[in-house]
Amino acid sequence: MKPTVFFRCNGENRTVLPDVKEKHVVYTFKGVESWQPLTELPDIKCKRCGFYEKDAISHDTFDEWEFCASDFTNSKYTHYKDKELNATFLCPDCTPHENVSDNSTRSKEDSSGMHWAVIAFIIAVVSCVCIAGLVAAYKYWQKRKRQQEQARFLKLFEETDDIEDELGITS
Repeated sequence: MKPTVFFRCNGENRTVLPDVKEKHVVYTFKGVESWQPLTELPDIKCKRCGFYEKDAISHDTFDEWEFCASDFTNSKYTHYKDKELNATFLCPDCTPHENVSDNSTRSKEDSSGMHWAVIAFIIAVVSCVCIAGLVAAYKYWQKRKRQQEQARFLKLFEETDDIEDELGITS
């Protein structure tokens, strides 16, 4: 007895895929097979769906995933699981404009977040440069002040020597 392959979403009846009989064979469905459509997808919510195999002994799971209308691009969605499953779903009613508007909103938020990050970085760099400039200016002012005090101090002693010479005091 050959196993039965079926598709099912939580809370729904399973849809048997009678044409799937052999392993490692690519099946192409034209939309007229007895199992079409597989499920109906709401615009907002996702469904937990999967491909399963039922035989006389057990139930095997090929793959389960969250299936959403927003996953469709140009009315097509491809689900792939390494060496197990490669399925392409068509949904003519799943319009890409809803998905594009969601993605464009996300990209605006992402670029806005990046924009604020760049502004914060620039503000931090400018603040650091300003602080470094103020510290350097303060150090330069202190150095100039010390030089002026030393010059005044030396001039004070030079004036004292001149007074002694004028008075005729010799040592």
